[in-house]
Amino acid sequence: MDPVLIGELLSGLMFVGIIGFLLMGFPVAFTLAGTSLIFGLVGMYYGVFDPSNFGSLPNRYIGYMTNEVLVAVPLFVFMGVMLERSQIAEQLLMTMGKLFGNMRGGLAISVVIVGAMLAASTGVVGATVVTMGLISLPAMMRAGYKPTLATGVICASGTLGQIIPPSTVLIFMGDMLSGINAQVQMAKGNFAPSPVSVGDLFAGAMLPGVLLVVLYIGYVIFKAIADPESCPATPVPPEEKAGLKREIFTALLPPLLLILAVLGSILGGIATPTEAASVGAVGATLLAALRWKLSLKILHETAIQTATITSMVFIILFGAAVFSVVFRMMGGDNLVHEFLTGLPGGPLMAVAAVMAIMFVLGFILDTFEIIFIVIPITAPVLLAMDISPVWLGVMVGVNLQTSFLTPPFGFALFYLRGVAPDSVPTSAIYKGIMPFVLLQILAIALLFVFPEVVTWLPNVIAG
Repeated sequence: MDPVLIGELLSGLMFVGIIGFLLMGFPVAFTLAGTSLIFGLVGMYYGVFDPSNFGSLPNRYIGYMTNEVLVAVPLFVFMGVMLERSQIAEQLLMTMGKLFGNMRGGLAISVVIVGAMLAASTGVVGATVVTMGLISLPAMMRAGYKPTLATGVICASGTLGQIIPPSTVLIFMGDMLSGINAQVQMAKGNFAPSPVSVGDLFAGAMLPGVLLVVLYIGYVIFKAIADPESCPATPVPPEEKAGLKREIFTALLPPLLLILAVLGSILGGIATPTEAASVGAVGATLLAALRWKLSLKILHETAIQTATITSMVFIILFGAAVFSVVFRMMGGDNLVHEFLTGLPGGPLMAVAAVMAIMFVLGFILDTFEIIFIVIPITAPVLLAMDISPVWLGVMVGVNLQTSFLTPPFGFALFYLRGVAPDSVPTSAIYKGIMPFVLLQILAIALLFVFPEVVTWLPNVIAG
């Protein structure tokens, strides 16, 4: 049999095998590395894989650990966990609830706005969903909200941290796309390609993030008009209105200043993402101290949770590196290239196919698992078709936001189920997210038709 055909066949079977083992419940990082090693041995037997290729892994791992851009990941995670511990989210939710309570759907609108603000200041999805679930869900239930709308709004708003900067997903994608784009451009004879940075992806994701917020609020307003009983008003007692202006000032100003300090310095070219992340981590710690919430216990818990989340992400990255080496060296990249370039409709159809595959994978895999597997094997082909790396990265980010919402493994659903009262059935949570998944698909379609929504701001910043 043709060795090329054997290599491509083994690559395809390896991809399917990894999905199968993950569905059986095996740990992600070890499934990626272990399955790849097994198929690498099979490839050695058939003479389609050279074991010396594994020699590149130590350099890759050292590169990950010494990559200055990726240092921003634990710093942003630390910032998010510290802000959660300082109860700024709780104060924001309570204040916004009072501000919008007099209108139908006001509580739901306040949850969307607070979700966007927490996304722009933390980027930690789990902490945001849990915090809003603990505080907002009981209040919305007492106000008479339908459980499906209440749970849907909380889950969807909590996942905005996936696309609104500073998103850890965008940091990894920016680093990956930067290297891939440089390789592709050099292969095409362009030895001085325009660099792609994490800051470019942050700028490109700003307007799509705003678009999602507008779509969510628009849906809540639609429900308030079409089905008023699903989201009744919650008038604020006169005695609580007296100090509302002061509450708004004290609740909004600290996180807004932190957002401006972090994102403004990145988008303005004043600081790199890593430098801005360090400012954010220090700023979050100072805010906790000003609120008298900082202690050695909280600092210890924050450090432990930061180390846990960061280790989880990076061990998946290390396992994905093994998969990437075996898949590419057995000819899997040629298989992907032939598939994508052979599709009718040219580059846009190829992007649509990759988006569809990622959307389906979102039902069974986590965001980081998908980008570490799919981006290295599809991005080189797509970028060689002159697809904008910034547009591609943001499209992937919006697409993968749905992986937190789609059953059976939507993590936002699990987070909310863990803190929701028994009176809220699991079926209500699953039904509640469906309109918001459709809204995210609509956002993807709009970005597909109007790519300028993504590329305009980075082009303006770049001059």
